[in-house]
Amino acid sequence: MRLLSLVLFLLSPLLGTKMIGSLDTPVATLQGIDVSHYQEKIDWPTVVRKNDLQFAFVKATEGSDFEDSLFCSNWEQLQQLGVRRGAYHYFRPYGCGFEQALHFMQKVKLAPGDLAPVLDLETTDNVPAEIMLEEARIWLQTIERSLNVRPILYTNQDFYDKYLAGVFDNHPLWIARHSDREPMLKNGTAWNFWQYSDEGRLTGIAPPVDLNVFRGTPEMLDRLCWFPAEGLSMPLDPTAAP
Repeated sequence: MRLLSLVLFLLSPLLGTKMIGSLDTPVATLQGIDVSHYQEKIDWPTVVRKNDLQFAFVKATEGSDFEDSLFCSNWEQLQQLGVRRGAYHYFRPYGCGFEQALHFMQKVKLAPGDLAPVLDLETTDNVPAEIMLEEARIWLQTIERSLNVRPILYTNQDFYDKYLAGVFDNHPLWIARHSDREPMLKNGTAWNFWQYSDEGRLTGIAPPVDLNVFRGTPEMLDRLCWFPAEGLSMPLDPTAAP
């Protein structure tokens, strides 16, 4: 029954109709995935042809010096196939937030209509919470000031409730909760993206893949995208660190 409810939820447009086990929302949900080198080489033409894929996030960078080995390939193919794409940075709290933001911007070249950059914040690396939060704030602030678009924040429900509730709530939220029950965040904060499974199987991707939904319409998703006319042409000068 849980599986049936999830299938009905994902296949239903939810345009004003409330269903048992579905979200209490009058808008549609869009389906997407997120990938990294763990998904190995992806047959993107087959993925797009065989699956209802409306957006995809790709791991780009981690820390101050790591670039995902398949980022460039994934990034370029998604653009060629016309899939709305987004790039994410896996944050290491023991590192400098400003340096990590510069590293991300040096490796990721956005095109008009790309989703806003994502900060993946899901570990403290045994760093005190206040330091982790300050360095994350610097990353988010640097990206927003440089590109004039508000970054998306990714985390899991437990980590959000323990460390992030009420801290970065002005950012779009992408929450991992691997369940057929939607995330219920502390203080009732609303989520925008929900990663509901890490065991998805899609034609064109051999290993399991993360499955996501966006709570909204294509027009609502447009509001979370970057357009060059609204941003700066170059990142902030390194001497201008927050």
